[in-house]
Amino acid sequence: MRFNHLSDWLAWQETLNPVEIDLGLDRISAVLTQAGLSSTFDCPLITVAGTNGKGSVVSMLEAMAMAAGLKVCSYTSPHLFHYNERIKINAQPVADDILCEAFERIDHARRDTQLTYFEFGTLAAIDLFFREQPELVILEVGLGGRLDAVNIMDADVSILTSIAIDHVDWLGENRESIGYEKAGIIRSGKPVVCGDRNPPASVVDFAKKLQCDLVQIGRDYDAINMTDNKKPDGLWKLQSCYGDLDEVPEPSLQGEFQKSNAATAIVALQALQAEGLLLLSADQQSRSEQFDRALVTGLNNINLQGRFQQISNTPQVFVDVAHNPQAAQVLAGQINSLPIARNKTWAVVAMLADKDVSGVLKNVCDEIDCWCFAGLENINRGLDVETLAELGREIVINRCTIQPDTVLLAETVARACELVLSKASRDDRIIIFGSFYTVAEAMQYFSKLKNDAHV
Repeated sequence: MRFNHLSDWLAWQETLNPVEIDLGLDRISAVLTQAGLSSTFDCPLITVAGTNGKGSVVSMLEAMAMAAGLKVCSYTSPHLFHYNERIKINAQPVADDILCEAFERIDHARRDTQLTYFEFGTLAAIDLFFREQPELVILEVGLGGRLDAVNIMDADVSILTSIAIDHVDWLGENRESIGYEKAGIIRSGKPVVCGDRNPPASVVDFAKKLQCDLVQIGRDYDAINMTDNKKPDGLWKLQSCYGDLDEVPEPSLQGEFQKSNAATAIVALQALQAEGLLLLSADQQSRSEQFDRALVTGLNNINLQGRFQQISNTPQVFVDVAHNPQAAQVLAGQINSLPIARNKTWAVVAMLADKDVSGVLKNVCDEIDCWCFAGLENINRGLDVETLAELGREIVINRCTIQPDTVLLAETVARACELVLSKASRDDRIIIFGSFYTVAEAMQYFSKLKNDAHV
């Protein structure tokens, strides 16, 4: 074996291809064939693409399918703390030694092909999933869709979540071009579930050209809040072209919009059932009952970190991976839906250099009283604090309704957390956002703080 430790494998993979993001399917397709693997699993595959909401939808699919008794394999990115989080079997990250063995097989198969870090991991996940013989596989696209490594596999149902402006250097500067790239995961004649209420024409045209049923939220399905005062709070109804469901529980993720994500996930499973690919039990009636029970259990047991997650109580601290304008707009709505703050709302923000910093800050700044900009200098593509502050000051000082009381700078996210905690009162609240790296560093800081307090 080339390496015995996962950390060594990952460090080496980062050097194998000189380009961090190198879109295209030629390299990975060749290695897939050389590894003796095919583009179709022996079980149904759901592929999920979109700008925001992919992680939530994957977690919901995984939780509901597992609650229905299915063995589920899932592949997502990026991770928060450990690489193993990307490749899961029944929601459990794979062990280091299993990953190392998969990397060794891919290394042997690739010969002299210069795979990227993401391509190597994607092939390892596919290799492992073939060996696990699951009953459902869920793959999350890394970037775009058409040329993303995940797209070497042929989906039985494709999901497109929201389509917004992000990754413009690779996907284009408007929703039409971005929609075209994301629609590239669609397969001829296979169902497409679209969680965007106003999808670009490029998506509609792509699906039509491939003679696919495009099932669209707001038209073919939707999450409807139940107004019956006798019903418990949070219950909603799914109106679906595949069949309505009453009294669906609220997902265990913060935000009203998560009901729409849940509706998208449920409809994708319904589409698999309609195609005869997801047989939960022998007869139709018990299958329906089993599916309904799985919804309740699954939606109540979603484990997904970093999505408007509260990690401290005094003061209240929330973390969110929002890193583009659409996600920031949703974050602003979530802050606004909180009980009225008795004091100030602080923001700790750190971002990557290829993100629309101005667009993100504009969409959230009216909910923030005090700011702390932090650097991500130790991360590839990370913004240093001076550059971020230069971009951010104009927005938060000149373009927001609330004139900020304070604007602080910190070299790292951990230092920003420490600085804000030293100035915030117990009745303040702190919102930490901007990237997965920002959230991971903040969660590690507060975890250490709690551990130290108990020593």
